[in-house]
Amino acid sequence: MVKQFIKETFQSVVIALILALIIRTFIFQPFYIPSRSMVPTLVPGDRILVTKFNYWFSQPKRGDVIVFKYPVNPDKDFVKRIIALGGETLSIRNNNVYINGEKLEEPYLKKGIVTRDFGPVTVPEDSVFVMGDNRPDSRDSRYWGALDKDLIIGKAVVRFWPLSRIGLIH
Repeated sequence: MVKQFIKETFQSVVIALILALIIRTFIFQPFYIPSRSMVPTLVPGDRILVTKFNYWFSQPKRGDVIVFKYPVNPDKDFVKRIIALGGETLSIRNNNVYINGEKLEEPYLKKGIVTRDFGPVTVPEDSVFVMGDNRPDSRDSRYWGALDKDLIIGKAVVRFWPLSRIGLIH
């Protein structure tokens, strides 16, 4: 009887570990936000859940908050917002972002945020241009160029910690 219990417990633990590995590898993964680059959307200490399957069925969209492998050091993960898509031309003038000459409305930014002039640059196909919501305190595509889509880990969908900030990420 004890042998049977040990065997069943071991099997249950192995199955649970395999399921957890599959879920973390292919479906969801938690991430910790260590920096101020995405304030006010995400603040240091926030914990988010990223879906890894979103872009299996659709393309990344402007405005998506994504987690990706940092192109300068792929051992690090970064979180930023997609601002421009492959084939689009981006410029920043007078604290406003323009995509193909049209002003981008960015309701997620703090009022009065200062963004240095930049561009114009054309985003290569199969790439996206990402920026932090806290533009003065964000190392992003303005510094290291467009992000290859292959480096995207997934889309940030929900903040689950701290409890006072639980909610969807817009």
